[in-house]
Amino acid sequence: MARNCEQAISLGLPAVAFTDHLDFLDFLPADRIATEDLDPHRYGRMRRLDIDGYLACVQECRERYPALRILTGAEIGEAHLFNASASAVVTATGFDRVLGSVHAIPLNGKLTAAEDLFRLLPADEAMRRYFAEVIALIEGSDVFQVLAHLDFARRSWPVTAAPYEEKAFEAEYRSVLTALAASGRSLELNTKSPLAQVELLRWWREAGGVTLSFGSDAHQPWRVGDKFRDAVAIADAAGFAPGRDPFDFWQAS
Repeated sequence: MARNCEQAISLGLPAVAFTDHLDFLDFLPADRIATEDLDPHRYGRMRRLDIDGYLACVQECRERYPALRILTGAEIGEAHLFNASASAVVTATGFDRVLGSVHAIPLNGKLTAAEDLFRLLPADEAMRRYFAEVIALIEGSDVFQVLAHLDFARRSWPVTAAPYEEKAFEAEYRSVLTALAASGRSLELNTKSPLAQVELLRWWREAGGVTLSFGSDAHQPWRVGDKFRDAVAIADAAGFAPGRDPFDFWQAS
């Protein structure tokens, strides 16, 4: 975390948010994962978030780097399937920033990692099923503030398929964006994924989306703030502008 903060300071960023992955292997009876009897082990190796250790590290960084605003947070995978569990954690911790994301979808009775979908389904069907699950996330959980990497599965688009084109999935993108806008939440412009085109962010505005968040999905210190200059140019061209405060989401202008 300290190295991430130092990278942010070197780039002149006013703030960082540590949205570590919050995933569940144990869950409450009220969670949909339980009521639908789905196997939750989407990956062979998953690690629980050490919340106490995480919060202690954040506090240490806040004391070491007082000029940098450091937000707590989490990225909750499949929050709609673990909504009761996720709500309990978020309520107890009071995270500053909570992202919602889909890394896996229910398929044949188990959560199936997005990258595995393309081994089991044609590429276009895999993406359409993924987008449908993102809508299920938006409609099935209100615990998060920002939708992270809305087309995460695209990262695994097979090289043997035709080149990926956002326009080919315009209807699916628009359905996701309409649902997200109706919920009053923010869209993340993720710079680890292939950068969204200006047109996609215009679809977000047309759907009624008013706020935009930037995330480098860093995982390594050197990637903090990566490609933010490109992301800013895309957001500006799509009609979004900085808020009044440097810590605000960008706003539709």
